[in-house]
Amino acid sequence: MRIAKVRTRNIGFSRPPVTLKRNLVTNTSQFEDFETRSGGWFGRATCTLVEVETSDGHVGIGTAGAFHGGAKSLIDDYYAELIVGEDPRRHEHLWQRMYRTTVRFGRSGSAMAAISALDIACWDLHGRLESKPVYDLLGGKTQTAVPCYCSRLYALEDQAALAQEARHWKSLGFVRLKQRFGFGPKDGPAGMRSNVDLVRTVREAVGEEVELAADAYMGWDVGYAMEMAKMLREFRLSWIEEPLMPHDITGYAELRQRCPWQRWSHGEHLYGKWEFKDAIDRKAIDILQFDVNRVGGITEAMKICALAEAAGLPSVPHSNEAHNLHVIFSRPPNVCPVVEYFPDVEPDTGNELFWKLFSGLPQATSGKLTFDSRPGLGIEVREDIAAGLCVG
Repeated sequence: MRIAKVRTRNIGFSRPPVTLKRNLVTNTSQFEDFETRSGGWFGRATCTLVEVETSDGHVGIGTAGAFHGGAKSLIDDYYAELIVGEDPRRHEHLWQRMYRTTVRFGRSGSAMAAISALDIACWDLHGRLESKPVYDLLGGKTQTAVPCYCSRLYALEDQAALAQEARHWKSLGFVRLKQRFGFGPKDGPAGMRSNVDLVRTVREAVGEEVELAADAYMGWDVGYAMEMAKMLREFRLSWIEEPLMPHDITGYAELRQRCPWQRWSHGEHLYGKWEFKDAIDRKAIDILQFDVNRVGGITEAMKICALAEAAGLPSVPHSNEAHNLHVIFSRPPNVCPVVEYFPDVEPDTGNELFWKLFSGLPQATSGKLTFDSRPGLGIEVREDIAAGLCVG
């Protein structure tokens, strides 16, 4: 069984993700045109869809994460040639070939996302060839139902609407929620108070029995994050997510040391096991939040889970896309205790594109996910959607 060809497409959005234009602190909030830039602060957002096909017509699918189109040209120009003619079931061999051949310019960003997409597609193909779900190839299910936290609650000026939304998710059975902060250092003390008001609004709407976390999306600095942690302590946030830029491992370690009552999570923008090992070794992380289609694929994600387990830390992959779910369901609950769940709603944020692009994804019921036993990743491309949104 050999790989015969690789196909790539960049999939765009039917409209800009308008939710991200609301009050939302991010790594680019410091720029004067943050709210007015015509393309939005996120820039052009696309998803690279990859299909790996064997000589007898079997196809595996994967995606490159981080919402950029750079992985496509890297796959077309470099990575496809490295795996064509190879057995798609030799996952470690293929991963090492791709990584080592391109290490001179790779190791993170678009290059690692490209490796991720091809690795995921090969795992999907492997499962289809053996008529097994990917989680069985990874050792089988260790969990039959995994709790979800609903990842929504973007910062709104209308706090009554924010409270209503929070109560809505609770009414659907979600006892774990994550909201977004709206303000950062450039907004001064008033912004700090507004962040507190946002968290208070949701906490009062859902009560004490709901586990609540909040995301700063790389938009703070160490001093600001420490002050916010003090101001938010009464609301018992389960974690504060990505307060700092991903390279600031020293800053994350300082937050853990100086604010021990608060858990800090990050990893959505770390790449590969070595970056996670560094964060773990330097005691700079409480919860690992890698995304399988960014971090190096399923092959690499399994190694990161092993690092987390050895350190006694939980891994909570970013989003409920199929590649993440197969890793989660194959790991015990002490390693992968919960799913980040982006509901299929409008208007979307960009994170929900996978609901449009693929069929076969499981829906949460009463705040939990179960997973069936369809071969591979268990999903199929909706070709009509893919064709309509293809931008390259």
